[in-house]
Amino acid sequence: MEVTERALFQSSLPRRQVVIAMAGTLLSMFLGSMFMTITATAMPRIVTDLGGFSQYTWVFTSYIVAETIAIPLTGKLSDMYGRKWFFVVGMSIFILGSFLCGMSQTMAQLIIFRAFQGIGFGVIAALGFIVIADIFPPEERGKYGGLMAGVFGISTIIGPTLGGYLTDALSWRWCFFAPIPIGVIIILLFIFYFPQYRPSQAKRRVDYIGAVTMILFITPLILALTWAGVNYAWSSPTILGMFVFSAAMFVLFIVIERRVEEPIIPLQLFKNRVVVVSSIVGFFMGASFFPAVTFVPLYFQGVLGASATESGGFLTPMMLSAAIGSFISGQLLSRAGGHYRMHGTVGFILTAVGFFLLSRMTAETSSATAVMNIIFIGFGTGLIMPVHTIAVQNTVPYSIMGAATSLITLLRPLGGVFGLAIVGSVLNNRFASEFMSNLSSGVKAVVSPERLAAIVDNPQALVDPEARVQLQNLFEGLGARGAGLFEQVMSTLQNALNSALVQVFAVFLIVAIMAIIANFFLKGIPPHRRKEDAPVVESED
Repeated sequence: MEVTERALFQSSLPRRQVVIAMAGTLLSMFLGSMFMTITATAMPRIVTDLGGFSQYTWVFTSYIVAETIAIPLTGKLSDMYGRKWFFVVGMSIFILGSFLCGMSQTMAQLIIFRAFQGIGFGVIAALGFIVIADIFPPEERGKYGGLMAGVFGISTIIGPTLGGYLTDALSWRWCFFAPIPIGVIIILLFIFYFPQYRPSQAKRRVDYIGAVTMILFITPLILALTWAGVNYAWSSPTILGMFVFSAAMFVLFIVIERRVEEPIIPLQLFKNRVVVVSSIVGFFMGASFFPAVTFVPLYFQGVLGASATESGGFLTPMMLSAAIGSFISGQLLSRAGGHYRMHGTVGFILTAVGFFLLSRMTAETSSATAVMNIIFIGFGTGLIMPVHTIAVQNTVPYSIMGAATSLITLLRPLGGVFGLAIVGSVLNNRFASEFMSNLSSGVKAVVSPERLAAIVDNPQALVDPEARVQLQNLFEGLGARGAGLFEQVMSTLQNALNSALVQVFAVFLIVAIMAIIANFFLKGIPPHRRKEDAPVVESED
């Protein structure tokens, strides 16, 4: 059956099928995004069982690299072959990867299986927002896009708590086994209820060379940003070499995409101002919000003295406000028209206010004040989350809907990687400088430079009670002055970390201001307006 795009949404899909298909999509996004946080809670126990502490970060890096690569590939291929069976395959890879992770006997196996699992989530993440454009007409996409973004926020609240419970009550392996039955149910929902739409005249010439060059420029870029300042110096031959190689592959990728008939990322997208602005803004959002989720708990623990459990609880209002903001934004987009610029501007202003307030905090700031400040960030980011994806979907032809949506989805985690790399260096440099310059001469006289350097490189005493006791015992061994010197060191560490973190929040404030400026160039398009030459599409179910 062939119909125009507009008629497609008004056609014969039963309401029951729409509800079940959307429920399956929401569940898949919830399950996949929850796994981004559930593993972090279990990692200390995993390292204890499997060893390989030096490979700790690879468990996360392998997942991120695989996910990032899978997103644009899935977006383009789903434009050519439809979404349904990619969703089935993606969820199948995800739950198989979960099972293999749970069965891992070594850290190397876990890293490999996490990468495999990341491919599955990359497919799911790419399709999660795309299918909204398949199932719903333009004027309804906002509220469902907001709901999708809200699910992401809620999953990040549940993930750490669930991971801690499963690890303590059963085993860390159950963090990987528990989602499998739900994943199987989701697969069955997709097989029996999810509609299959695709452009009926889509060209099916896969851009294999473009795919290879894309992988070769994304992978070293992410690895270089992850390792720089941690495993290697920014100026080391390894990091510089990876940046140069990534840049060369990017240039080659662009050359290939200009010449092939069906590029993975159609360069014609960048002739559309909405796509360009939304891409820039999405990158800025990722560069501020995702790293903030990492550094806010550090502030609560290292500066305000909260426990790890308490800091997770303090983060909950931020993520819950993000979920509420996403839902409200989606509803307003659908009911009040395509005021994308206004929504984005209000969201980023609230986010900027939150970062400004965070950048003014001191070691004496109360936890209640800090929580109120991060609620501004959460709610503001929530207002932004669905806006630019919906704006892009309502301005590009259906035949490249998947590629356009996945481009926005891709740039957010890439922005997060960039943001973490930059502010990580800011944090380390400012913390070391503040600590050494404000340390009393009495401490410097009795503690060796090597020991002080070790404290600066790994200030676990601020967040780990056992490390604090070990440091305290070290100073008590110095005699009567030891207790006083210990308190001086702890106070200096706390104030140095506060100074470093407020500078990090100031960097995020600058990013938010840059996003406000970029968002100003976003034009509004009523969500009911469609191109007269809407592509012909085919329904197979």
